[in-house]
Formats: sequence, C-alpha cells, structure tokens
Amino acid sequence: MQKLLLALSASTALAGPLLAQDLEKDELTFGFIKLTDMAPLAVAYEQGYFLDEGLFVTLEAQANWKVLLDGVIGGQLDGAHMLAGQPLAATIGYGTQAHIITPFSMDLNGNGITVSNEIWDQMKPNIPTNADGLPQHPISASALAPVVEKYRAEGKPFNMGMVFPVSTHNYELRYWLAAGGLEPGYYSPENVSGQIGADVLLSVTPPPQMPATLEAGTIYGYCVGEPWNQAAVFKGIGVPVITDYELWKNNPEKVFGISASFAEENPNTTKAVVKALIRAAMWLDENDNANRMEAVEMLSKPEYVGADAEVIANSMTGTFEYEKGDKRAVPDFNVFFRYNATYPFYSDAVWYLTQMRRWGQIPEAKSDEWYDEIAQSVYKPAIYLDAARALVDEGLANEADFPWDSDGYKDATPAADIIDGIPYDGKTPNAYLESLPIGLKGDQTVVGTEVKG
Repeated sequence: MQKLLLALSASTALAGPLLAQDLEKDELTFGFIKLTDMAPLAVAYEQGYFLDEGLFVTLEAQANWKVLLDGVIGGQLDGAHMLAGQPLAATIGYGTQAHIITPFSMDLNGNGITVSNEIWDQMKPNIPTNADGLPQHPISASALAPVVEKYRAEGKPFNMGMVFPVSTHNYELRYWLAAGGLEPGYYSPENVSGQIGADVLLSVTPPPQMPATLEAGTIYGYCVGEPWNQAAVFKGIGVPVITDYELWKNNPEKVFGISASFAEENPNTTKAVVKALIRAAMWLDENDNANRMEAVEMLSKPEYVGADAEVIANSMTGTFEYEKGDKRAVPDFNVFFRYNATYPFYSDAVWYLTQMRRWGQIPEAKSDEWYDEIAQSVYKPAIYLDAARALVDEGLANEADFPWDSDGYKDATPAADIIDGIPYDGKTPNAYLESLPIGLKGDQTVVGTEVKG
C-alpha cells in the first residue's frame, strides 16, 4: 500500500503532504443514506480528494439510520454521513450509548415537508395566494390545523412520517406543526413513541420509502431530505408545502460522524478525511454552484442516490418545485460551503439538544452549562480548523473562507429568519425553550399522558 501511494505521489503530484507512513489507517469504509446531502462524500471520492490525502475509501449505502449508527459504533464503518442528532443522542445515551463526535458539518438546509394531494386540496382554501394565483410561501401549519381537526372529528388518526427519532426531520416537522398551533406529541422514558398528547402522529419511515408510503395512504405527509420531496412531485402523488430554508433560514443539517476513539487513535487520518471533505464542499458551491449539474449526474448513479438526474436537479441546482408546475428559485436550498456551512458550530449542537428537551427525549431540565459541555464533547471545531489550516498552507483554500476566531457559537438567529418569529441564541438554551409556546420548559416532565410542572 505504501509503495502504491508513493508511486501515486510521483505520478500525480498528490496535494496532501501526508505520506502513507503518517496515516494511522489508509483504508477506510464510510456509510451513507441515499440522500442528496451525502454529496461531499461522493465528490471527495469521485474528484480524487480522498486519494490526494493518501486515503483509499469505500463508500457503502446503508439500509437505515440505525444500521448506519450501529456500523460506526461497532467499527464496521470508520465514519458516516449522519443525522446531526445522532452523535449527540448517542453521547448522552438516548437510544444507545457511545461517544460519537463530528469534526465536519456536511450542509445547510436541504429538507422539505410534503403532503398528499388529498391533504393539499383540503389545505389550499386556508392558504393566501399571490397576485399570480399561486400560494404564498412560507405556508404555515395553521393551514393544516382545520384538516387535522376534521380527521379527529371523524375518528381518524392523522399520520405523518419522519426519518428517525433524533433526525432533523423529526424536529423540523415538530417545529412547523407547533408553530401552526398543532401538538406534535411528547416522549417519556416509558413511552418512546413520541405520540403522547399528539394532534399529529409522527412515525419513522426510511427516506427512499417515503413516496411509496405516502402513495399507499399509510401517512398523509412527511418531512425528508431530497430527492424524496421532488420525487413525490414527479410521481404526481404529493405537494411539498415548505422547505426547511423557509422554516429556518440556513439551518444546520447532516454531519460527518466518527467515534471519539477513532479520532483519538487516528488523528492524522481524521485530519486527512476532513481536508478531503472540505475540498468537496468547496467544489460543490464554487462559482455560484457551477458544478452542481456535474454533481447531479454523479449522485444519480445507483451506488449513490440512484434517483433520476432530473429529479435531483429539481432542487440541487437552485430551484424547488412545489405544486406541479410551481417551480421557484431557491438558490440556497442546498448549501455545502457558503456561510461556514462545514464548520461544526456548538450552537448547532445546542439547538438539537433543545429540541430533544422540548419534546421529552431529554426528560429532565438541564443547565445552560450542560448544553455547552455536551456540545463541546461532540462538535470538534479544533479538528476542522487544523484541516482547514493545512489546506490554506497548501494553497488549496482561501484564508478568508474560515471562521478562525469563532468561539464556536454563531450570532443569534434573528426572528425574521424563523417561521414562528422566535429568535434562537445557542448561548441561552433555557431562555430559548421558555420562549417557545408549545413544548417542555423549566422543570416540566412528561408523566403518563400528561405534562407536569
């Protein structure tokens, strides 16, 4: 292996300065789920960025998020494209116990909430229209509330899908429902359905199966990443009603997750991986997304996302189609490098933890200091900046593109950038929880079927 790397270095002038003997491990297997936002992994592989760092990487699609996480914990996978909530939940022992870290945030935005055609037809009378007759966006869940009430009156449960209990999609769907006055339900240590006191019953469906589950009538809507919202449009079975960019402008999405032990035992390898992923993210966003169609063709391959290129392009190239024919410009629907998208901010971690607390996955109140400590134990900006510094020194990245002086917390997200008009400041998580009208706050707990306190 080392001889092969040296030969590659001589023949192709490898960009990375690490020689094979500097890497603790050079053959790696990374997992992913078939979603558009796994793109940095595919690009780092296809563009040769992993090879430039002396890394021989195999990418393997996983059946679902649990299998993926178990693979990283068990060592069958060296790292993976993960839900941002997974390293946090594992580290605090929710669902499973394992110290997982992230030195790299994979993207911003990229999700949508879709409802069936039947539900859309019932929502439309409740939605204001523009001068051109098209619905005004963003669409509030208050337009869905009368539909949910009608189903309740008829004795029908209103079912919607999300991809995993600690997924962004679960928290975004809950956020949207609660912002529209609907109760999305609570978790308790005794009842992990997440449906305690719910107006809308949320359950897990793997991303690629969302359209088929919607078409079968098992669920009436879902929150998922691309291309599975656009797939519903192309199939003529559903209508995306809101993107997460409209829900919370430039919200954090997936992360690249590895075990803390892997990072400790393989620091040079970890740095090399992050360097390759940063280069991939830069390529995806450079020159105003000039490479996106090439990325679309890449992702359409069966070994990656495996959806039609036309479907993937519908959201990844700066547009998003809602109702069939209602295609609008959303240039930041997928962001991979702009706005410091790849930097693992503590404030992003804290937001996920607040949502776990809000809905009872964290059953008891925690101090602001606790949120900060957990964030710092999982999100690792120091590893990220070490990799970024190496890229700058090698002439492969620009100094100005990285937040060298950050304390790990973004400026507070202003009210205007969030659908319910409630600002978010990661440095004051408990005050933030208090500001949300629906959800646990203070010392409240879920006992049986009721919120107490």
